[in-house]
Parts: sequence; C-alpha cells; structure tokens
Amino acid sequence: MNRLECNDLRFVPDSPVGHYESYFQRANHPQRPLAFWIRYTVFSPAGHPEQAQGELWAMWFDGEQKRVHKAYRAIPWAQCAGAGGPLRMRIGHAHLTEGALQGSAEGISWNLQHTSPVEPLLLFPESFYERAFPKAKVLVGSPHALYSGTVAVDGNTHDIVEWPGSQNHNWGSKHTDLYAWGQVSGFDNEPQAFLEVATARVKLGPWLAPPMTPIVLRLGSEVFALNTPSHLWRARGSFENFEWHFEGHDERLRVKGKMTAPAWAFAPLEYGNPPGGVKICLNSKIAQCEATVTFADGSRRELHSAHRAAFELLGDRGRLTALGCSI
Repeated sequence: MNRLECNDLRFVPDSPVGHYESYFQRANHPQRPLAFWIRYTVFSPAGHPEQAQGELWAMWFDGEQKRVHKAYRAIPWAQCAGAGGPLRMRIGHAHLTEGALQGSAEGISWNLQHTSPVEPLLLFPESFYERAFPKAKVLVGSPHALYSGTVAVDGNTHDIVEWPGSQNHNWGSKHTDLYAWGQVSGFDNEPQAFLEVATARVKLGPWLAPPMTPIVLRLGSEVFALNTPSHLWRARGSFENFEWHFEGHDERLRVKGKMTAPAWAFAPLEYGNPPGGVKICLNSKIAQCEATVTFADGSRRELHSAHRAAFELLGDRGRLTALGCSI
C-alpha cells in the first residue's frame, strides 16, 4: 500500500453508516521530555449523517513541568472538507496536507511542516484493510517523520526543529472495545528503529474476546511484521495500572517489551463512538518503552526510550477504572 492509498479519506458524506476517521501527527523533542499531538477528525454518528462534524484535538506534553495541555474544537462538517491521495483536509480554518498542518483550538495553535523519508507502515496485513474485521483500522502514513515549525501553548511559542515523530491514519465504523496502543519513532539508543504495537479486545456478545497483540518493528530497512492470525494466536499482551507488557515471536525473532508512564502524563479524552456512547482515551506521548529483540541465532538488541513513546489506553470508563487506569 503506497503513501497515497494510506492517506485516502474513507469518509462518505451523507452515508447513514456511522464513521470516524482521524489523521494525527505526533513528535517528541530529541532529548527533552516534550511532545505534541494534533488530530484532525471526522465523526459521523450512525443513522444521523446530518450531525457529521470535523474535530480538532491538540495536546502539549511537558514532562519537565509535569503538565499536559489539551484543546478541542468541533465544527459542523458543512464548514469542513477532505480528500485523500494527495491528502487535503480542512476543519474550519485549520488545514492539513501531505507535508504541513496549520490551525488552532482552545489556547493551542500550530504551524508545522514535516518530511516523510520512509515508506508507510501497516499494523495489520494489507488485505485486512479492505475487510469488515477489524472494524477499526490503523496505519502509519509517515513513519520517522521530522517536524519543524512552531507550537504555541497559552501564548508561549515553542520552536520545533526536526522533532522525530509520525503522521498516522485511523478509521472505522466502531471503536475497539478495549485497547492499549503504542509507538516509538526512534529509540534513544537506536534512532532508526520504529515500533508499532497494540493489544486489543473486542466484544463477542456480552463478553470480551481474548486479547490480540499485533507487533510491527522496523530495524533500519528491514520490517518484522508479527501480525498475521498465527502471530496473534501466539502473542501476549496485558495492561493495568498504566503499565503494559507485550510479547510476540516467529521463527526469525522474539519481541518482548513494556510501556509505562505516570498517571499525570496521561490526559483523558472523550471520543464519540459511531454506534453510540463515548469511549475514554487516556493519551500520553512521553511514555517510557523498553524492548528486547532476540533473534533466532541467539543475538539480542535492547531498545530503550526514556520518554519518547506514544502510549494510549481506550475503553469504557468502568473497564479502565477496574484496571487501575483512571484519572
């Protein structure tokens, strides 16, 4: 799947089928515990296409002050526009294209450009993106992107100079019932490594199915995708108390890792679910990640990121609270 296909907008205006779709960008300061996350979203509730809207979300993570700033703005879709291949999206006066984004919402404004030096990364096998299952799709349109420009938070302007990060695209007719999602765009000791991982559980009737944990790791130019049904059967993933453990393997290698962050480093966001109701997303972009990669020949590579991991937890408020993940 090429970059244009990865960025194609799936939203169909006036369709009664519920839909959400987001393009989000995130990047970290190369050394300091600072990060931004900006999300351009379409949300259309099932059966009510006239209520479709564009949404702007923005967050600034300051690990030095132990503060997270967040902003949100919703705009009727009649005042928005979007197209994929090449990407063009407008939410009110905020714009997003293949290599640039500009906008503002509730005390946070941004004017950024980014490069896209490597090919997209798919969390699932390519054929899964045209199937009904999973209902929620996610991919990385621009891994190892480098962002430059400015982000202003409550009147304080921060210069962004080649911060490593990524542009991402997700969409679906229903949010996953419960998940942890994580990403590292360059580890402290291996800047060219890129990790994308999730542990997801979906409802089967009134019960949650066992967790599925796809893992995709890029080391230099080589991609190790542990994401087929046989991989998912063998993989393990569990999370509680803002700590997540995951593991997957095949005949080439085993990946075992952990992500964690203190409660203050997460911000709760309320995402509308197209079939109805609200999902709570606990969002951090300054989490810690440790991963061990063990190859078939017995050699190992240790990957470390002190505060440059993206780490999200999503679910119903009650389920997250039961897991010790409430804010």
